Amino acid sequence: MKYEVVELQEKIVVGMKIKTTNQEGKAVQDIGLTWQKLFANGIYEKIENKVNHKTIGLYAQYEGDYTKPYTFMAGAEVSKEVESNEGLESIVIPKGKYAKFILIGDVQNSVGQAWQEIWNMDLKRKYTCDFEEYQNNSEDMQKQEIHIYIALDE
Repeated sequence: MKYEVVELQEKIVVGMKIKTTNQEGKAVQDIGLTWQKLFANGIYEKIENKVNHKTIGLYAQYEGDYTKPYTFMAGAEVSKEVESNEGLESIVIPKGKYAKFILIGDVQNSVGQAWQEIWNMDLKRKYTCDFEEYQNNSEDMQKQEIHIYIALDE
């Protein structure tokens, strides 16, 4: 899988989060439920100060590598944090070097397959914040553009 190394500035993401693990398929279920909760009852629309129309799937607070528990958040990048009573929380993506992968495909299958490949790559991962940025630039759910960013050690 091809990628480019990019330098990102700090980003603030607001959304709904859950603690999960990749063991025994738990993350697949937890992540799906978290996305469903975000879009149910118009919660995504209630996120204030969004910087764009993109959605973000964020992986943070790792307790080791990808085989250990971590926090997943479904949300959006915002220009500033705000107090919310919708069960929304925020996580800051630190500035730094990231491997950027660009996918075009189905939001579930393409992303799952990409993560399988990323886990098997020899990347010097930092395990701070990794994220998927859904460009939401196509009506066709089979041809979505998705950017995956993996935090790298300097």
